[in-house]
Amino acid sequence: MAMKILILGGTTEATALATALKDEQHFDPLLSYAGATRSPRPAPIPWRVGGFGGAEGLATFLRDGGYDALIDATHPFARQMKRNALAAARQIDIAFCPINRPAWTPRPGDDWTMVPDMQSAALAIGTTRRRVLLTIGQKDLAAFRAAPQHAYLVRSVDPPAPQTMPPDATSLPLRGPFRLDDEFALLTEHQIEIIVTKNSGGRATEPKLEAARRHGLKVIMVERPPLPDWGESVEDADQALAWLHALASTKRGE
Repeated sequence: MAMKILILGGTTEATALATALKDEQHFDPLLSYAGATRSPRPAPIPWRVGGFGGAEGLATFLRDGGYDALIDATHPFARQMKRNALAAARQIDIAFCPINRPAWTPRPGDDWTMVPDMQSAALAIGTTRRRVLLTIGQKDLAAFRAAPQHAYLVRSVDPPAPQTMPPDATSLPLRGPFRLDDEFALLTEHQIEIIVTKNSGGRATEPKLEAARRHGLKVIMVERPPLPDWGESVEDADQALAWLHALASTKRGE
């Protein structure tokens, strides 16, 4: 019987893992989107959208559905979901594999200011008016309403609600991955002086950092929130797939 796998997704790793599993006969995967974006990418495997009702609800979903393994492929900043995933996995003692993609680190030529949160990021832009590219998603814009002197270009998958935007802000709804040439052209066209971004890691949005480096621009980097103490983790979809194959071999007694 195929192993039932629940993948908590919304990231490039989740999509890559789903693609790798679509023709695997030993697994019966389901990809779950939190619903943070209005139009998630159609998945190559069965998928659902929506929450579970906290850790207890997730544990119930896994137990009632007869799942054999849980893979947390959520965004590095999805702190509450990661806590819920770990708690649910421990509650029902299910095989659990968190994907923890490596964070970005500065390279020669980078001008980064590391900050702990969005409020600090808004302050770090300074008091002099700047043209700022915000690549932080649409849920964290409120902090920048307290710095209305700047001109913002807000890039997110979905257009933010107008009432959440800083006064002088333009929405640019785009979905990654992004090419270096396009990122360089974007910074040039909009005369961007500062980029504010989360330290999400990964390759899908990394080209903006290379483009900033080539432009000589300052990057305000919001550090990741603390991760749950989940012990071992993997870094990417390939390692998660290898983990699944090892788990399946163990269950088959190979």
